[in-house]
Amino acid sequence: MAIQFEDKFKRKFYYLRLSVTDVCNFKCTYCLPDGYKPSGRKNSSFLSVPEVKRVVSAFASCGTSKVRITGGEPSLRKDFNDIVQAVASTKGINKVAMTTNGYRMESQVAQWRQAGLTHINVSLDSLDPRMFYQITGENKFSNVMSGIDRAFEVGYEQVKVNVVLMKDLNSGELPAFLHWIKDRPIQLRFIELMQTGEMDSFFDKYHKSGVSILNELIANGWIPKVREANDGPAQVFIHPDYKGEIGLIMPYEKHFCESCNRLRVSAMGKLHLCLFGEQGVELRDLLQEDTQSDALIERIQTQLQTKSVSHFLQDGNTGMTPHLASIGG
Repeated sequence: MAIQFEDKFKRKFYYLRLSVTDVCNFKCTYCLPDGYKPSGRKNSSFLSVPEVKRVVSAFASCGTSKVRITGGEPSLRKDFNDIVQAVASTKGINKVAMTTNGYRMESQVAQWRQAGLTHINVSLDSLDPRMFYQITGENKFSNVMSGIDRAFEVGYEQVKVNVVLMKDLNSGELPAFLHWIKDRPIQLRFIELMQTGEMDSFFDKYHKSGVSILNELIANGWIPKVREANDGPAQVFIHPDYKGEIGLIMPYEKHFCESCNRLRVSAMGKLHLCLFGEQGVELRDLLQEDTQSDALIERIQTQLQTKSVSHFLQDGNTGMTPHLASIGG
């Protein structure tokens, strides 16, 4: 292994979130309420499979062991299975995850598993088909639910389900979600609504603090689960009476950034040190040849020394990220 990627606050980075497209076919109210709109960039091709392989290899050689493939909706890439295979075959990578809206899972999840995908996160913001449609703009609830069932059929022992809880929309569904995971090996991850540049008024209207959910879980006998080094930001809770687990992602919590262990690369090949950070650092010029890996590693490590101690969301700073689909959430 080369140097371990580490910033000036001694945080080590075991986890890469790699976006492979910013295109999505859903119109979720908190992310792309008006649907996907091409940016109009010139030469705006997404990272190729060889470029993906090179960037993942550089991260793996510096201590990264987990890669999450994100979008937009990553399965919209026709070469998605090739991307999974390229990541999974990289020495040092032992977890290959994806985040998906789930609409293609039923038909394709067996192929994803065969290609080397080890973990799946599915976005599912409601167990009510009508509310699902209201939030996503798509009448695909039954497709997503069938896809989750299919994932278990093809051999996944656990599926993670991401839920953005929003006040006066789906926040009243907590009891239904808890009932749903009682006998299912699902890790239900409640994600606190995050404020981005284009979503100020939406945030003000629908934000619900994760602390209220945390207090309710603890009062009802849920206990914290021990974290692994390459785990994401969720605080995970387990209960003796439940087969499923609960994860809470609360970015407004005071010490949220202290355990940061992840970096992001956009579908256009830019390094982002934080979801709510900066314009990004160009890596693509160093992804054209296998011989450029040393220069690539040096550029990433140099930029890491500029990573801030916090995202400063708790101070009302929304950063420069226009919406979550732009760099993979």
